[in-house]
Amino acid sequence: MAQVTRVDNRTFQHRVPVVIIGAGAAGMIAALAAHEDGMEVLVLERDPLPRGSTALSAGLIPAAATRWQKAAGIADDAELFSRDIMAKAHGEPDPGMAAFAAGNVGRALEWLADRHGLDFSVVEDFSYPGHSALRMHGLPSRSGEEFIDALRQAAETAGLSLLCDAHVTELFADAGGRVTGLRFQRPDGTSEEVGCDQLILACNGYGGNKELVARHIPSMADALYFGHPGNQGDALLWGEALGARSRHLGGHQGHGSVAHPAGILISWATITEGGFQVNLDGHRFSNEARGYSEQAAEVLRQPEGIAWTIFDTRIAAVARQFEDFRRAEQIGAIVSAPDIDSLAQRMNVAESALSETFDAVGSYRAGTATDPFGRSFAGVEALVPPFCAVRVAGALFHTQGGLVTDTAARVIGEDGHPLPNLFAVGGAACGVSGDEASGYLSGNGLLMAVALGYAAGRQMLAANEATTS
Repeated sequence: MAQVTRVDNRTFQHRVPVVIIGAGAAGMIAALAAHEDGMEVLVLERDPLPRGSTALSAGLIPAAATRWQKAAGIADDAELFSRDIMAKAHGEPDPGMAAFAAGNVGRALEWLADRHGLDFSVVEDFSYPGHSALRMHGLPSRSGEEFIDALRQAAETAGLSLLCDAHVTELFADAGGRVTGLRFQRPDGTSEEVGCDQLILACNGYGGNKELVARHIPSMADALYFGHPGNQGDALLWGEALGARSRHLGGHQGHGSVAHPAGILISWATITEGGFQVNLDGHRFSNEARGYSEQAAEVLRQPEGIAWTIFDTRIAAVARQFEDFRRAEQIGAIVSAPDIDSLAQRMNVAESALSETFDAVGSYRAGTATDPFGRSFAGVEALVPPFCAVRVAGALFHTQGGLVTDTAARVIGEDGHPLPNLFAVGGAACGVSGDEASGYLSGNGLLMAVALGYAAGRQMLAANEATTS
């Protein structure tokens, strides 16, 4: 259990200027940036290898006005991106943080490409809900596993100190709230302590903590958790014990399209390119196009908490650029059929119901009827045989609320001032999604991991000089 022990004048046999808890994208980027500025950094990771929530994602980061967009002829800018963030989250996030993230994430991506060789490109063949431009950037396989592996390789090449199988259980702080060190536990039950001048919390949110989820996000209390089990809310608990502010704890990223029971993320291109979802009765039940995050709760409200995503081979070709989708095909999670009746048989739903749903969607697309759920099918290509379908569940991916920080990633106390030497990045910090699932704009998780992680790393030199002066 995460705890904070208040003790003055505690001595540590080993001391490091900067300690980072968590080796996901946020922590690794913070470490690389601080190391480049000449800081000695120690990254502590509870798992045998850095994976975390980053590895479970599609590894796509939204960024505006990047060189990759310009090369593709995509017009975009940080102001438009910031407006999209605020619009999706109903104006709830801190406008300054939204503007900061939108304006700085592209700089961080270009630094990762130039300094560490990450081969980013922009996704050009489909749009994500809420984004006014094509701005999703990813590595060739379009997978989070490739992204975190590339960051780990960059850390190894740079000679960073990364200690795995090191589960931090306790922080030590003096009477003034300055963190002086921590204790971490090894798999064999032994523990070690290390002192620090600056501490960066990069251990994500609390999605894996059922008690905290039930308290702050009751609609997801019984949802499939598709995040990392290590996301137990340690950063939130430590921060609150040290007197930090927290905000938007109901904010989260859900996903309405995780292949069931395979547990593989299915690209939302299956919807945005013209597909739709039906329940086990063969009927549509919502406006799927609003976004995959809010769709999680819609799916969970259906019989057995299950739905089918229906699309065609044209859309499958688009989704196939994602490694997860290819894996789902390989294990047979994607079914296909030459006509609607055959598809219904493969899905084990009533043929008449599925046929009626196809006819209804066709009328919405043709403009002869209005979708009762409010989705516009205008300009979307009709589905044509052969058809495809995948059985899916709604899932909780990660939380978006957390510790309040400024744009330098400094954790803000209840008095409105930064805590002495505590920083939070990625899912440990309050994001820009507001207090509801519907506020999550695609990519917001990695947006904050990259932008705030980079900012925290660049802050370490100045923070350490201020501490030691």
